[in-house]
This record gives sequence, C-alpha cells and structure tokens, in this order.
Amino acid sequence: MYYEMEPSIWLRLILVLCIFGVVLFFFNFMIRKLLKVERKKFFSYNHINSTHKKIDWTIRILIIVCMFVGLSINVQNDFSEGYWFLETYFLLFLFIVLSEIVTAFMEWKYAENKNAYLFTIFQLLFIVAFLLLMFASDFLGLIKS
Repeated sequence: MYYEMEPSIWLRLILVLCIFGVVLFFFNFMIRKLLKVERKKFFSYNHINSTHKKIDWTIRILIIVCMFVGLSINVQNDFSEGYWFLETYFLLFLFIVLSEIVTAFMEWKYAENKNAYLFTIFQLLFIVAFLLLMFASDFLGLIKS
C-alpha cells in the first residue's frame, strides 16, 4: 500500500501536531494544578531513583534492539507479510506505554508527592487515546489511501 502525499498534507499534519501539543500542554497544566504536582523538566528522564533509572534504560535498550531485529526481519519479507509487532510504530508505542507505566509505579512507590503517579497515568491515557485516534482515523483523514 503506497500513500501519495500532496504538499499540503505536511501543513495539515503540522497543524494537527501543534494543536495536539497545545491541548496536551493545557491538559497537563490543569491536571498538575488539580493534583498539586510539580512540573517536570521538559525532555529530561526524571528518574525517581537508581532502580528506576536501570529499569528505564533496560526498556530503552531492549526497544532499540527490537527495532533493529524487526527491521532486519521485516525487510526480508514482502510489505504485506511483515510482522506488525516488529514495526517501528508499534515498538515506539510500546516504549511509551512501558516507560510511563514504570514511571507511574515508581512514583506510586517512592515519590514524595503521591499524586505524581496519578498525573503520569492521566497523561499516559491522554497520549494513548490521541495516538489511537490518529492511527484509527488515518490521522484524521490527512493520509488518503
């Protein structure tokens, strides 16, 4: 299956991603205020302790290894015969979910503010819902087959 992409698709895709970013920002802001949780640093690892750091890096390394293995296996197969669970989009989705679940568990178990894990769970649910909506709707009809 080949998708033809017209030039305006990039503008629409960027618009959808910007809107998602703004909505996610306000969602996080409201949930943080509601749960009285401090803001995390942007693009930082925010490890709770050394155990969390080790588990997180183990997940990262395993996902990267799975991506290389998946690429080498799926390249040898026909496009329609590839393994969906070795595709990059699925492995990235799995990484986000696993990483955030581990973070939520560590926050629940070890964080000073016990509401931090609730914030992480709400944020994960919001992101998963968005990603599922995007894939189920072909990015809201932006990608036409």
